[in-house]
Amino acid sequence: MADRSIKSLGLSKELHAYLVDHGSPPDEILAELASVTRERIGQLAIMQIPPEEGALLTFLARLIGARRAIELGTFTGYSALCIARGLAEGGKLLCCDVSREWTDIGRPFWKRAGVEDRIDLRLAPALETLASLPADRCFDLAFIDAVKTEYWRYLEKLYGLIRPGGLVVVDNVLWSGSVIDEAEQGPDTRAIRDFNDRVARDTRFDRVMLGVGDGLTLLRVR
Repeated sequence: MADRSIKSLGLSKELHAYLVDHGSPPDEILAELASVTRERIGQLAIMQIPPEEGALLTFLARLIGARRAIELGTFTGYSALCIARGLAEGGKLLCCDVSREWTDIGRPFWKRAGVEDRIDLRLAPALETLASLPADRCFDLAFIDAVKTEYWRYLEKLYGLIRPGGLVVVDNVLWSGSVIDEAEQGPDTRAIRDFNDRVARDTRFDRVMLGVGDGLTLLRVR
């Protein structure tokens, strides 16, 4: 049986540790945030992205020189911290979440990491926040990790917000392998399958799907 603590499918605990150690392992602040999340939230801490995914988000933000980013689904703030660290000088990250309880866990760690002033947290359904933003295509990077049944609607809204050449990163696109198991017909699974199928036909983006974490799709806006 797969180790549920290892979100990257097919990796043993030992191989995952090797992968993280030979990439950009989490520093003390990120490691402590992950630990505090497990202590306070228990089994729901599985929703937190794994360290290699966080390192990739920082890397991608730096790679494209992102100054303005948006995150849909902040949880306890690990991914937000990673993205904020990768932003260019003067950069801003708009975080969309509905839970003050969970996001409050992350706030002290944002401050310790020196990125608190880069993060604008808005507590409201992500679609409401997206609808309030001007369609001026000024964002460089987006990360989708919120309500799975809303993934396609998120992407449709984001298309008018992300500049040409900008990047949309979508989490959980493999959904623990359930996307290829026809016996799995839950609403989240069906929504992610539908999202993946639509994206595969969408000519507005260059795309690649990666086996990082629970599956990541990278979409470059054409």
